[in-house]
Amino acid sequence: MPRLSEVIAALDTLWPPERAEGWDAVGTVCGEPDQEITRVLFAVDPVREIVDEAVKLGANLLVTHHPLYLRGTTTVAADTFKGRVVHTLIKNDIALHVAHTNADRADPGVSDALAGALDLRVVRPLVPDPTDPEGRRGLGRVCELDHPLTVRELAARAAARLPATAQGIRVAGDPEAVVRTVAVSGGSGDGLFDDVRAAGVDAFLTADLRHHPASEARAHSPLALLDAAHWATEWPWCELAAAQLDEISDRKGWGLRVHVSKTVTDPWTAHAASTETPNAMGAPN
Repeated sequence: MPRLSEVIAALDTLWPPERAEGWDAVGTVCGEPDQEITRVLFAVDPVREIVDEAVKLGANLLVTHHPLYLRGTTTVAADTFKGRVVHTLIKNDIALHVAHTNADRADPGVSDALAGALDLRVVRPLVPDPTDPEGRRGLGRVCELDHPLTVRELAARAAARLPATAQGIRVAGDPEAVVRTVAVSGGSGDGLFDDVRAAGVDAFLTADLRHHPASEARAHSPLALLDAAHWATEWPWCELAAAQLDEISDRKGWGLRVHVSKTVTDPWTAHAASTETPNAMGAPN
């Protein structure tokens, strides 16, 4: 069985920590370097439900996309929810490792997994990494469809292919407009509108689109916007990452058992559709 330090070294070849954004908090949060690793669980969020799942599964390593502590802290007291996560991990000999924006920038990375889930052909990064001479790494992806779809059909494909959430897929733009090219970005993407416009695509699928950036983007061009749940756009990466570690394990003869959590940790739990169609009654009083 490999030691934690060996597995982390392999993960760092996939997602080098130095490629993370300066504000990010990636790498190993807890875990003994000499601990033997037999079972690994991948998930998006390092929350209590996922940690409990790792305990039940008998995992010794939890790999998440989102950091546990993105900002500094002065306590890991067990009466705080993040402190309780740390205590549970340590008491059960479970290491926690985070690959966040370094996994976003990777080749393949988070947006490649999102494109793959939607059967989109990746053409290039949306925001290329200037340190990559091959031009394959970077944030987001510019993609082509195998055949043209309407915005409505593309949204239906996304709703069917991505994990189900209360939000589903929100759409801005003409539902019957034809889409041939799509930019995708797993996670929050409304900081990328300048790059999306420069790419000249027909649609942009991402998450966490806010009112003003979305409104301004629609005013600039007929670009269609598809807004999915943050968790749903990043979950496909867990399957990709698990497959990558499986391949490394097979090659090195480690015999790791690698799992992907299917626990939905999107914070939104219900959706009530409006009873009137948009613009039917004008603004409320």
